Amino acid sequence: MVFVHGAFSDHRAWEGQREAVAQRHRYIALTQRYFGTAPWPDRGEKFSLATHADDLAVFIRELKAGPVRVVGWSYGGAIALALAVQHPELLKSLFLHEPAGTASFVTDPADAKAAGEDRSEMVGASGASKAGDTAGAVRLFFDGVNGQPGTFETLSPATRSMFLDNARTIPLQFGAPPPPALSCAQLGQIKVPVTVAKGELTRATFRILADTASRCMQGSRLVIVSQGRHAAPALTPAAFNDALLDFLKDN
Repeated sequence: MVFVHGAFSDHRAWEGQREAVAQRHRYIALTQRYFGTAPWPDRGEKFSLATHADDLAVFIRELKAGPVRVVGWSYGGAIALALAVQHPELLKSLFLHEPAGTASFVTDPADAKAAGEDRSEMVGASGASKAGDTAGAVRLFFDGVNGQPGTFETLSPATRSMFLDNARTIPLQFGAPPPPALSCAQLGQIKVPVTVAKGELTRATFRILADTASRCMQGSRLVIVSQGRHAAPALTPAAFNDALLDFLKDN
């Protein structure tokens, strides 16, 4: 099983899942290019969803393990969707928690308007980034995407450190080129088993993206993480793991 982290994080984002999954499956969580604590190979000019999707395909091929189960969260979910469209032969199944990073498959005008307005409300952290306070931006952005002030401070010290270690990627994330457009019809061509998860308490942007992605992929399952928000894998790991392990029973 390959776990793909989201924005401002790295392989440590999945620590809440590692023990539960590794009891029965080969657990692999990667740190994507520019994330983590290693020096960058360049100044970040290749940072993009397309780059990360290509990197993920190479990574899976190098495992030489055949088709794999992929679990993606947020930005990592959008990367996993791009992989599924471009390299379906690499996937055995797909579990997505609130895929974000592209909304091109949302075509309903009311949904697109609601998601756009909600997203505008929650990205105020980019202002702190421009002012040079990337650590403050991470805190604000994390609270914003979860729709609850003070949420960042409820994380464990190790998880807070992981997000702060990745604060340097904020200018890259907000300055990245537009992601490759994924249409609803393209998502409908994904043939492997798919589960899309969303938090019971998640905000409108992520609810709309999860609902729409699931509708586009006919035959997919849509599950709700009890008391979950966008960061359910870190904030409510027990409930998230229940949904993930239930998926793994049949896939």
